[in-house]
Amino acid sequence: MTREQKKERAMDIIYELGLERCQDTMIGGSFVRGVSGGERKRVCIGNEIIINPSLLFLDEPTSGLDSTTALRIVQLLHDIAETGKTVITTIHQPSSRLFHKFDKLILLGRGSLLYFGKTAEAMPYFSSIGCNPLIAMNPAEFLLDLANGNTNDVSVPSELDDKVHMENQNLQDTNSKINLRPSAQDVHEYLVDAYEHRVAYKEKKKLLAPLPISDDMKATITSSKREWGTNWCQQYSILFCRGLKERRHDYLSWMRITQVIATSIILGLLWWHSDPTTPKGLQDQAGLLFFIAVFWGFFPVFTAIFTFPQERAMLNKERAADMYKLSAYFLARTTSDLPLDLFLPVIFMVIVYFMAGLKASAMRFFLSMLTVFLSIIAAQGLGLAIGATLLDIKKATTLASVTVMTFMLAGGFFVKRVPPFISWLRYLSFNYHTYRLLLKVQYDPVPDILMTSVPLDNGVTEVGALVAMIIGYRVLAYLSLRRVKASNG
Repeated sequence: MTREQKKERAMDIIYELGLERCQDTMIGGSFVRGVSGGERKRVCIGNEIIINPSLLFLDEPTSGLDSTTALRIVQLLHDIAETGKTVITTIHQPSSRLFHKFDKLILLGRGSLLYFGKTAEAMPYFSSIGCNPLIAMNPAEFLLDLANGNTNDVSVPSELDDKVHMENQNLQDTNSKINLRPSAQDVHEYLVDAYEHRVAYKEKKKLLAPLPISDDMKATITSSKREWGTNWCQQYSILFCRGLKERRHDYLSWMRITQVIATSIILGLLWWHSDPTTPKGLQDQAGLLFFIAVFWGFFPVFTAIFTFPQERAMLNKERAADMYKLSAYFLARTTSDLPLDLFLPVIFMVIVYFMAGLKASAMRFFLSMLTVFLSIIAAQGLGLAIGATLLDIKKATTLASVTVMTFMLAGGFFVKRVPPFISWLRYLSFNYHTYRLLLKVQYDPVPDILMTSVPLDNGVTEVGALVAMIIGYRVLAYLSLRRVKASNG
């Protein structure tokens, strides 16, 4: 389909489902107000029927909707079925108008089949086994009463009535007003037995009859090759734009912007025009640089760990429908965060850098900014890897807290001389490499008072370590998602 055809198809579905008034409204969630529950259900239905599936299964599509909207939905599903598609839906207490829209009916009671056949033949069937409504009522209500064993306002078959009297013939009936009605269990057993002996064999024989299938259809069914509706680049582009739209409200919320600006102003006031010419002032500036490394390592981790656990249900559903490749989703999901993740650090660094009196050089400022960017992307990769591996928010948060705390302590500011048997830990810490790069940018050469036991060269090692973390953590996250997909399969 061309882009115009796709737009036209989407608009047709919107109008058929009565969603034209809210077509530009966000779906919403726990923190963002959006569409109503009924509108959300209709959007979910539209999301399924827009691709014109050959088989459509819906679980209670009319629950929570008013009668007019419910009739509109069922009429749409009926029109889809009229085109040769198969539509299966569970439905509870439909109105009489909705009931007669269905071609076939399956009535279940306690997990057993009580009726399967044409909807129009349901009432005649139950009449033939002695079950008739004593008052005018909705056929769906009548059938649900039978399925639940409720025989009020329903005629009791003579066979069932005789069975009840035989079971109770030894009871001494002292009050003639007592009305012995069959129990729900008796009604259920009678209906199951009647279906097995009258209908089941005939219907099973129909279902087991072979259907002619063309050779082309057989080849399509047996083929293991997937046919994607769009190429990889289109999938990536659509998912990237969706990611930006979804998360811009969280990333660019006034609460988060206020948090970053307030923190940067407080830091600027505390380190107001710090003087690096004295040993005490030098150590104060080093503390600020370490805080910057820790703050922009901590922030992205605890934002990224929620990514895949929160989207797990949506990802499994859309992947099961073969909407897109996992690689396109993963790359779009990780890259769509970058523009949003790098916006707030720019504001933070502009405020802190000049208020704290760091080296007033364009080269040093942009190198400091680049170092912070590398730290953010590396920390985000760690959060993605933890979230994708565990896919449980509580477990991921616990592991991330321990990991970030360990990386902070091994960052080279609190402990200068680390015991040899655990010194390897600092090389895994992005805080350690970020802090060393910030020292290198501000002080070249770095004073001995700020140095750890490992000498600082031209910074290539630290940059290489951060780049390796950026790539390595994301590869780990991608492999973890593939593992989950394989286990689900």
